[in-house]
Amino acid sequence: MRDSARIAGWSGGLAGTLAVVVVVSAAIGPVKLDYLVVGKVLLNALAVPVGIELAESSLHLWGVAFAVPTPTVEFAPLFGFAVPDTAETIVVTLRLPRIALGAIVGFALATAGVVMQGFFRNPMADPSIIGVSSGAAVGAVATIALPYAVPFALPTAAFAGAVAAAFGVYLLATEDGRTPVATLLLAGVAVQTFLGAVVSFLLLQTGESMERAVFWLMGHLHLASWDDVTLVLPVALFGFGTLLAYSRDLNVLLLGEEDAHALGVEVERTKRLLLAVASVMTGAAVAVTGVIGFVGLVVPHVMRLLVGPDHRILLPTSALAGATFLVATDTVARSGPAELPVGIVTAFLGAPFFLYLLRTREVHAL
Repeated sequence: MRDSARIAGWSGGLAGTLAVVVVVSAAIGPVKLDYLVVGKVLLNALAVPVGIELAESSLHLWGVAFAVPTPTVEFAPLFGFAVPDTAETIVVTLRLPRIALGAIVGFALATAGVVMQGFFRNPMADPSIIGVSSGAAVGAVATIALPYAVPFALPTAAFAGAVAAAFGVYLLATEDGRTPVATLLLAGVAVQTFLGAVVSFLLLQTGESMERAVFWLMGHLHLASWDDVTLVLPVALFGFGTLLAYSRDLNVLLLGEEDAHALGVEVERTKRLLLAVASVMTGAAVAVTGVIGFVGLVVPHVMRLLVGPDHRILLPTSALAGATFLVATDTVARSGPAELPVGIVTAFLGAPFFLYLLRTREVHAL
């Protein structure tokens, strides 16, 4: 009961903080909006499904059109506040997709960071430690540099590169059905270094597209759309639910693999699942935003200091804190005289803060 109260208390407080940050972020921009008006617009955007209709759409195969029934979900708004049309258009069409994508990506990266730090029993671990971000960078930059050789859209190539790198590291570190954590870490470092060299080579081939490639590598949210939100949200929610279901096993793994096995945890199977889910979540996030650093490192580390190492509490609180952090930093990124890639701001704020933690607190294995 006490743990449930702690989870509810911390999660409620962080959810409230996220809501405030979302309202403030949606009000800030070239056109300054009243916070109350923004709050009403956001409440008007809340809706519940009330029914499903089947509509016919055309599917073309080999020159033949087929009528395919397509389900369409109908929604009913929960609120009907009167707001100016201009304010509603600015918030819902221009600012809210970016805010929503930032919240989802921060949610996913922080969740994956919690798992990686628990998996490696090291507070210095983050989602990129097994090459996910480097693999995504190879896929994305290859699409930009070699558009005729890579027949995929950039997000698809980035996601494929991220997942391929993660599973490649896993295969390299696995022997006789076992995957030692130390070997996995070393394999990840080696693959990251190799993929970094590949990215550097591909950048030399980009020619006039180098600016686009470099901008992607810095991490960004300025091109966010509702389509991006629709792609990433299911992966983030499914991954979070899966990892939360394994939070007890992750707690037990902190004791060591032998003790975890003695307590009934299927260690190798659990390790595979944790790595796979965390890698897919990170890959989906990085595929649409580019490489955004420090969210998966700093946020879980800070929340671990605040709420402790119990992953039943740490996972939901870190996820909400990650969403809040990325929305806030993106607001800073687009509020200056010239808009900055959000990856620059997260590194600029996250690195000094993390160094402060290293200097003022003892860092040790979890």
